[in-house]
Amino acid sequence: MARMWMVRGEGGRLYDAFRERGVAAVGWRHLAAHAKPGMSRKQLIALYQSADPQAKPGTVVSGASQVWRFLNDIQDGDWVVTYSPANRLYSIGRVAGPAGHRPDWAEQGMPLAREVQWQAQELSRDSLSTGTKNSLGSTLTLFEVPAKAAAEILAALKGHPTPTVEEDTAVITDDLLADIESQALERIKDRVSELDWDDMQQLVAGILRAMGYKTQVSPSGADRGKDIVASPDGFGFEHPRIVVEVKHRKEQMGSPEIRGFLGGRHKDDRGLYVSTGGFSKDAQYEADRAAIPLAMWTLDHVVRALIEHYDATDAETKRLVPLKRLYWPA
Repeated sequence: MARMWMVRGEGGRLYDAFRERGVAAVGWRHLAAHAKPGMSRKQLIALYQSADPQAKPGTVVSGASQVWRFLNDIQDGDWVVTYSPANRLYSIGRVAGPAGHRPDWAEQGMPLAREVQWQAQELSRDSLSTGTKNSLGSTLTLFEVPAKAAAEILAALKGHPTPTVEEDTAVITDDLLADIESQALERIKDRVSELDWDDMQQLVAGILRAMGYKTQVSPSGADRGKDIVASPDGFGFEHPRIVVEVKHRKEQMGSPEIRGFLGGRHKDDRGLYVSTGGFSKDAQYEADRAAIPLAMWTLDHVVRALIEHYDATDAETKRLVPLKRLYWPA
């Protein structure tokens, strides 16, 4: 089987750009203009050191090694996978060309790119086993996916049942703490995604309370576009009055859902739309044009807000998502 590589542009921020342009790309702008297939690691390390003399030795070696792999180790026909943390989706494609310098994409963090034929179908993180999800959790921009995990990804792409894959710790990073933080974040997302709708609504309300608001949570049933109302006084009389809609689904929310939510809002309201399945681009455009301030939270936003305010959350919120603090030498 062809090898599979994870290419994670800007921590996942370039996911849509990869798919739209039919490429996978890496940064390291100071190397991209001079990096050529066939160059050795030593040559790339020397280039890096010349371009950035203040860089730490470990950073230089790690960056030069990843550029070298992107240039030389990845072959035409190899599989590539990239990840969207916001929508918890993986995109899988096949490499279809050599690496080339793209100075016009440098400002976007994509100065060194390879053509990739991306599959139309995207793969939900929830469709993969715990072992495979952990294997894909490194913070490295580029690394080889373990063979067992790659086989599961390709099987899942074809709709085959997910086999049990043991956790693989073969991926090594030069920043162990960052790697642990990244994997912890994704594991918390996995836990939160398993909550039922009522618990997700209570979790969002608990986060808002930890942020200093008092909340009213709508009972099950027709809520007329508001699952939670948060305000300083708890009644919605004092500003800001934040009206919250919570959609706990795997599907992305589109512009019709955003328009429907906005249509029922008062001019002095503030909106928060939570969609654990993420948002389409049209939904983002609709939010940008909204007549009232509107924040849009994906599962990634929910979990990051939970972590930031966890110490201030009440016992009921902690019961929904119990977390343990990890201390690390400074």
